[in-house]
Amino acid sequence: MLGTQRSIVTGILALLAVPLVQTADASPQAKADRPLIARVQLGPRPFFLVDKMTDSPLKDELEACASRPMFFRSPFSIGHRGAAMQFPEHTRESYLAAAKMGAGVIECDVTFTQDRELVCRHSQCDLATTTNIVATDLNEKCTQPFEPAEFDENGNRTQAASAICCTSDITLEEFKSLRGKMDASNPDALTPEEYLGGTPDWRTDLYAGPTSGTLMTHAESIELFKSLGVKMTPELKTPSVEMPFEGDYTQEDFARQMIDEYKSARVRPRDVYPQSFSIYDVIYWIRHTPLYGRQAVYLDDANTVDELPSLSELMSYKAQGINIVAPPTFALLATDGDEIVPSQYALNAKAAGLDIITWTLERSGLLADGDNGFYYQTFDTAVTDEGAVMEVLDVLAQDIGVLGVFADWPATVTYYANCKGLFH
Repeated sequence: MLGTQRSIVTGILALLAVPLVQTADASPQAKADRPLIARVQLGPRPFFLVDKMTDSPLKDELEACASRPMFFRSPFSIGHRGAAMQFPEHTRESYLAAAKMGAGVIECDVTFTQDRELVCRHSQCDLATTTNIVATDLNEKCTQPFEPAEFDENGNRTQAASAICCTSDITLEEFKSLRGKMDASNPDALTPEEYLGGTPDWRTDLYAGPTSGTLMTHAESIELFKSLGVKMTPELKTPSVEMPFEGDYTQEDFARQMIDEYKSARVRPRDVYPQSFSIYDVIYWIRHTPLYGRQAVYLDDANTVDELPSLSELMSYKAQGINIVAPPTFALLATDGDEIVPSQYALNAKAAGLDIITWTLERSGLLADGDNGFYYQTFDTAVTDEGAVMEVLDVLAQDIGVLGVFADWPATVTYYANCKGLFH
């Protein structure tokens, strides 16, 4: 009986200690202003990562956190294309998984169809690798329909299988007839069906069956996110087609249309973080939709340290009204011996008065092999085990103070955020 009483008391104290996340639903207003407590399901991965950490006070702290009776949603945890480690990106199923794993913010990358309707896709021309389009009659409408691989007489591949299929090649109705799949392709494919393979072995196709992979319009994503009580971070994707599209649909029309869909849905500006890799889009929002522009995020597309902006450039962003920058994770971290530490870019961004969001955790496969590519390029020498993910999060949160972290598996970030009380 005493144990039961202690469990009840522990649960009550946990509830009292956790700040509440506000719902993004603005209709009706009374419901929007009511606090939302969102209990989440983390699954085994965060606990696995903590177990694999090198012994340290941080590991002890995170292990102690595992005994909590429940975990809650946090805006520090951002669902990158949903939960793209295992679910087809930018699908309803992926978004639902991200919310269930405690993402307090979820992303819809925004592009447009032939009839100028906004849809959620990472790239305007990624349909060949993220949907089943090449295995449907719509393949013939692609910019470049599927072409099989070619091999010489010795069996050596001389040309990889390929296809280029864009949302702007098809109408919204046609887009909605497709099914999402894991972003991958088979370069050796001889048939469209073979081309749809190639998923990395550290991901899975278990959630990409014929009855899942539901594609979504931007407006549908807004309504879903409102119902889930999460904030929203749409990214206006750089068009792959020449703008103005068909001579009269300008980049400004595109940028305005995206924000207009939030206005039409009565979503409060404080619940939206519009993103773009184009500074012109960000400045457009700041000048023409200032309430939404206040939280506009300027994404940094640097591929190496040498391409990162200087302190003076970062200060110029702030002077133009930009408040938030979002570089890739490698830009923010460096090493000091075996320790992961803030980079000079991170220090410069904070000195310029900029807030920071970063991308993308859980996108590099296995970490213990020591060859983790793009996102770890500046600190890979300090990564020796899978648990380094938690060390990365700790430096980002405690030493740099980022607002949030994009993740392909949001549960990992949610676990850390709960352990550290990151709910604002």
